[in-house]
Amino acid sequence: MAYTLKKFVLEKPTLAFRFLMDTFEIRMGEAQKMIDKRRVFVEGEQLLKKSTVIVGNISVVVFEGESRGLVPVFETEDFAVFEKPSGVMMHPRKRSDGYTLNDEIKSLYGNDANAAHRIDKSTSGLVLVGKHKQAEIELKRLFATRQVQKSYLALVHGKMDDVLMIDEKLKRDVETSQIRLKVHVDERGKFSQTKITPLHYFEDKNATLVEAIPYTGRQHQIRVHLFHVKHHIVGDPIYGVEEEDAERFLDGTMSLEEQINLTHSSRLLLHAQTLAFEYKGISYKIASQFDAKIEFYTLMKG
Repeated sequence: MAYTLKKFVLEKPTLAFRFLMDTFEIRMGEAQKMIDKRRVFVEGEQLLKKSTVIVGNISVVVFEGESRGLVPVFETEDFAVFEKPSGVMMHPRKRSDGYTLNDEIKSLYGNDANAAHRIDKSTSGLVLVGKHKQAEIELKRLFATRQVQKSYLALVHGKMDDVLMIDEKLKRDVETSQIRLKVHVDERGKFSQTKITPLHYFEDKNATLVEAIPYTGRQHQIRVHLFHVKHHIVGDPIYGVEEEDAERFLDGTMSLEEQINLTHSSRLLLHAQTLAFEYKGISYKIASQFDAKIEFYTLMKG
């Protein structure tokens, strides 16, 4: 488990944030954030104020990376690129979430290392990581100002012949949807743009391997845009299925067998393939070695 409960006995009254700074060798801002996130307990009671003087039995919920041996596919002094497997979350949202990519990041580079962007749990592929806080800030700035070019590979239902530039606004929390997580094409949403290029048609499966280049970074953007043009991604348990089935998948009550029967794959067939950007005057273009054409064809059932 990534989150563990550490117990201490503090004999001398000490300011809470100072105790955390000294004990975990962290900066004041990080100590205050731990208290804000309700991760500190005094005599079993949750600590609410950062400036409180504490003493006695102290418990702190901390994140401890637990490596499974995943190593970066590329790295420099400042950043690393990991190839995240499908089904692995970027970071835990609660103590029961278990292993995430953050386990590998923190295990290798320490608590100041963080991913500069996110990809969905179901999506596999390249993730850019800042090894220290300054690198993280700069890399996130590149993403925020659209100075990072990304491409994805996906296997979609049906035959696609032409290059498509999809310009459709996207919005979460549409009133008619039962699922808050779900994103919809909606005129009230944010501008979103994706270029889709067909690469190979598998006639026996009636499916097309495509390259998807998102020019904006909206949640589920590629999945929603492909669903909108009636070529949803193989293995997608949220878009292209009834909302009742999507709810069962998200609730964890859908069996793997049901998922395969419903979506034609045990996983979402979407992979983050390339990252291109300039950092400190050097241009980088990093490509995944994943063979999507063979792997996705094999993973598609029926």
